[in-house]
Amino acid sequence: MSIKSLVVVAVLLVARVASAEPEPREAPASLPWQLRAVTTGNMISAESAVAVFRDPQGNIDLAELTALSARYQLTERWAPTIRLAFTGNDAPGAALDGMSFGNPIVGATYTRTMDRRRLALFAAAALPVGTGGGDAPDPRAARTNAASITARPADEPSFAVNYATAILGADLAYVKHGSTAQAEATLLQSVRARGAETADGTDAFRTRATMGAHLGMFLGRRVSLGADLEYRRWLSHPTTLDAMSGARVALSHDALSTLTASIGARLHLRIGNASLHPGLSYTRGFDGLTLHGPMRITKQTNAIALALPVRF
Repeated sequence: MSIKSLVVVAVLLVARVASAEPEPREAPASLPWQLRAVTTGNMISAESAVAVFRDPQGNIDLAELTALSARYQLTERWAPTIRLAFTGNDAPGAALDGMSFGNPIVGATYTRTMDRRRLALFAAAALPVGTGGGDAPDPRAARTNAASITARPADEPSFAVNYATAILGADLAYVKHGSTAQAEATLLQSVRARGAETADGTDAFRTRATMGAHLGMFLGRRVSLGADLEYRRWLSHPTTLDAMSGARVALSHDALSTLTASIGARLHLRIGNASLHPGLSYTRGFDGLTLHGPMRITKQTNAIALALPVRF
């Protein structure tokens, strides 16, 4: 076979591969680990995380969280979404082990693309129907909820099961040449909808805010690396009920804020009209961070998470 024939065959093969796997219409944005995605396309996602941390008595605790979420694109810019979370707790002593179903979160995302910038606005509500709440909560489920919040603060609205929570947030991302820089801000307002004053909380209203940042980079078309930071701060001063004395206990100053950092890698695969983005990440929590004081590492939460978003 002549060199000319080889060139023709190579060109035909490249053209066939290119037609079978077309380039996306817009530059792909890196998917964050703790923050929200800045797209409105159809997507289902399954996430599973194993978190290890120390309880208030210093014992090692293990929480296993699974979250299922779905998003459906109604228009080019609007997409409703739902998220369901389940968790199990392997606490010190078998009598304290438990399982819990969290509050469902339902909402909608509005997005707009402006050249290389992408804006996403998010509004949702956590519905107070999770297990482990009410006037006489199951103690195992209640402890599991507390462990879930400690191990994964980003899912706090799901496992504060006595509270209905309104969530308002905004994300702004800059995407260029396979790199993504994203910033996020969220306000959460909770209202106690059921349950008497318990260790879950005595406040009628609770307010907190979160800020986050994500940096991601594609290494070719198949692999991306990404890292997140999320800072959570109570704007109100929540109180709980001490199980032994029955007295109200205010959250300590150091516990009013939490910082978590995540880093991980994803694969990006296409199967027909669907794209799969499996990823593995590591999250480290730093409790007791204050803006005007030194960082104090207390519970030292460590979590390994496996995520499988599918876009179609």
